[in-house]
Amino acid sequence: MLNKKVKVGIVGGTGYTGVELLRLLANHPNVEIVAVTSRGDAGLPVADMFPSLRGYINVVFSDPENTDLAECDVVFFATPHGVAMNQTPTLLLADTKVIDLAADFRLQDVVAFKKWYEMTHSCPDVLKEAVYGIPELNRDKIKSANVIANPGCYPTTVLLGLVPLLEQKLIDFSSPIIADAKSGVSGAGRKASVATLFAEASDNMKAYGLSGHRHHPEIDAQLKQLAGNELQFIFVPHLIPMIRGMLSTLYIKLADSAKNVDLQSLYEERYATEYFVDVLPQGVLPETRSVRGSNHLRIALQQQVNGYLTIVVVQDNLVKGAAGQAVQNMNVMFELDEKAGLDVVPLMP
Repeated sequence: MLNKKVKVGIVGGTGYTGVELLRLLANHPNVEIVAVTSRGDAGLPVADMFPSLRGYINVVFSDPENTDLAECDVVFFATPHGVAMNQTPTLLLADTKVIDLAADFRLQDVVAFKKWYEMTHSCPDVLKEAVYGIPELNRDKIKSANVIANPGCYPTTVLLGLVPLLEQKLIDFSSPIIADAKSGVSGAGRKASVATLFAEASDNMKAYGLSGHRHHPEIDAQLKQLAGNELQFIFVPHLIPMIRGMLSTLYIKLADSAKNVDLQSLYEERYATEYFVDVLPQGVLPETRSVRGSNHLRIALQQQVNGYLTIVVVQDNLVKGAAGQAVQNMNVMFELDEKAGLDVVPLMP
């Protein structure tokens, strides 16, 4: 597959994750973008909407009703929840793989899905076969998958921040796992909203979703699966006045068995071969600008004397938190270089 072009379709190419997919795929050596759909902008050259893509993307937006996505090897859905699950069964019949950046395949519990997304899942049989797409956790399953549930941005930081501890059973579950997470306003999507107006979001910071955020059940389900145990999880997201970037601070009570474990070495060894996960040296804390525009995720540990561990994780919410991870999943699925299209140096300043 290394020398073959993967034919790619993108459904919903007008949002932030859609344009981020286009940016990353524009210079991908193994990709041919054959379709980018948009009902409202059919006939408009993609580069006219996004001038940053001039000279890189020559595709014209097409009406999804008149686009044969079955010609694609893989289709990315950068759409609202509920779109991918209605089209995926037909695409699978044509041997087209699906990577969904929305939540249609993230929750295996259809009752929980209906509760949180207020819709009935239309293809529970396909849902059972979907693979949760964090390559650092599920690479082998992703290789043979036909449907990928691209994780939410917050869940990526929390899960990769906790995996080494969960795998070695070093967390005391008598106390809750606490995630204090902060995201730039692009996480809300490219739509008109009072909350993300410049005068509302600039020079301001606020918590939101305390009564129930849709990423909570996603993280909770994955944590329990990894832990093989019941646990308590507290999640508080915040909106911060910047465009892109995410920082999650995790508070964990360590099990007694962790007392004699060099946690810094544990993390460094766990992620030693993971190009996109960077465990920082002891005493160094990550900044969101250190990952801006890239698929890198950086982790730092700070052990407390009272038996708690503080973990700080940063990523670009649009890249490792969305489009970049989706491209990484595609690379794994088609046995391509996992870094293809993603070996981007973070932007500074």
